[in-house]
Amino acid sequence: MNIPENLRYATSHEWILVEGDTGTVGITDHAQAELTDIVFAEPPAIGKSVKAGDVAAVVESVKAASDIYAPISGEVVERNEAIEADPSLLNTDPFGAGWIFKIRIADAAELADLKDAAAYRQQIGA
Repeated sequence: MNIPENLRYATSHEWILVEGDTGTVGITDHAQAELTDIVFAEPPAIGKSVKAGDVAAVVESVKAASDIYAPISGEVVERNEAIEADPSLLNTDPFGAGWIFKIRIADAAELADLKDAAAYRQQIGA
């Protein structure tokens, strides 16, 4: 199971890569494996404001529809339209081309509430 060390993780299986005041958000390798074949993805609208824990996006797999939660509060500044055209990117490259949205971070202190790679590994039993 791939769990990059440079990311922070939400208990609900989203990751965030922080670069300055912006974070790139996606789902973990564990989450995509649990969902199996993802057939639909709807990233949030640019300009949408979210609070940590709010539903930000939706993905559907052959098994179920799943909400994707914002790991941190802020405003959506970019959305990955490639996953709308090819939702399988979430399965094949969840930490790369399968990112879901970018957010302008409202309160960097919230990052302390997220897990590091070691804590996330422990959560999923990896």
